[in-house]
Amino acid sequence: MNRIFNAQLFGPLVAMILVAVVVASTTDRFLTTGNLSNLSLQVSIVALIAIGATIVIIGAGIDLSSGSMVALLTMLLAEMVKFLHVPLPLALLLVLGFGALLGLTIGVISAYGRIPSFITTLAALIALRGVALTFNNGSPIFSLDPMLEPVFYGRMLGIPLPFFYVLGFFSLATIMMNFTRLGREIYAVGGNPAAAALSGINVRRVQTYTFVIAGIMTAVGAILMSARLNSGSPNYGQTLELQAIAAAVVGGASLAGGRGNILSTLIGALTIVLVQNGLNLNAAPSSVQNIVLGTIILAAVGIDMWRDELSSKISKLFSKTASIN
Repeated sequence: MNRIFNAQLFGPLVAMILVAVVVASTTDRFLTTGNLSNLSLQVSIVALIAIGATIVIIGAGIDLSSGSMVALLTMLLAEMVKFLHVPLPLALLLVLGFGALLGLTIGVISAYGRIPSFITTLAALIALRGVALTFNNGSPIFSLDPMLEPVFYGRMLGIPLPFFYVLGFFSLATIMMNFTRLGREIYAVGGNPAAAALSGINVRRVQTYTFVIAGIMTAVGAILMSARLNSGSPNYGQTLELQAIAAAVVGGASLAGGRGNILSTLIGALTIVLVQNGLNLNAAPSSVQNIVLGTIILAAVGIDMWRDELSSKISKLFSKTASIN
């Protein structure tokens, strides 16, 4: 029983199932084909950005900048395609490069400048949103390119393309974190940076890499956001960083670093989107949605802090029950 309750996928999976049951019991529109299809599309952006958030958290950092970075990158893409007439494939590659560059900048400031990532990314959250507002006088840019929408709404073998994006990136991230040297180093740095440094790991370089990866994944999310709406806007991505962090924490990633699972993050992202979908279907105001999201983050962090104690007590309870029987 101790192994079951300590399994990284067990808790997030149970939480997701419970949320789905509750939502399905409150509205008969939840299980409709249209809503489930929309749900699968909606979760893709949160889930992909949550990959980067999880890797940063495993490395004992935090990234609050992803929402504002999405806004800036959608505006950059819109400017290049709409006004500078950059070919769409090249514009998409440049957005990925800009995302990596922004992540590198944040990582260098945090790791080599020895400024806590919370402060660095909080400053980036404010600054990047401000930079996004400098484009097109702060107004959204619509109707970018007719070839952009199929990037999000296109299908392959009858399956929406975002499914394959999620499958591909989560597979790559899982392989990297579990079967590569960099992945092992990220876990080591997050678990104990002093011990990692004594073992020969360049701690600052590894911490910087986590933010570069997060920047690339945020750029992927920004591209999908622009493709979904065929536009760029300085208002896109609001609270997206909180959803990504919530997905990672609900998925079992420890904010202390050194512990987390990429596949669990996908379950966490599904849970967050299920909650939002249920609130939308029940016509809950945005204020209530923000309250619920904050409560979920608080509860997830609390469970993370009390995980060992809870699993120990549950295991003792089952042991006593077994001995009585």
